[in-house]
Amino acid sequence: MAEPTDPSEPLPPDDASPPDAATEAERLRRFNTSEQDSAWRAIAYLLSGPLIYGGLGALADHWLGTSWLVGVGIVGGMALSLYLIWFRYGTH
Repeated sequence: MAEPTDPSEPLPPDDASPPDAATEAERLRRFNTSEQDSAWRAIAYLLSGPLIYGGLGALADHWLGTSWLVGVGIVGGMALSLYLIWFRYGTH
C-alpha cells in the first residue's frame, strides 16, 4: 500500500508545464533534421527524374533507331520531378 505523501513536498511537473531548454533544443534539432532530409530528398528527385527518363529515352532511341527521345525523356523527367516536388512539399 502506498504511503501518503507529505503536503510540503513539491508536486512533480505535469505535461502542461512550459518546456525547458533541453526539450526545446531537442525539438529544434528534430525539426532541422527533418528539413535537411526534405531538402536532400528534393535534390534526389531533381537528379533521378531526368536520369531515369533520359535513360529510358536512350533505350527507346536505340531500339527504334531514332535520336530525339533522349531529349524528350530528360525534359519529361525534369517536368515530372518538379511536379512531384511541388505536389509533395508545396502543399503544406
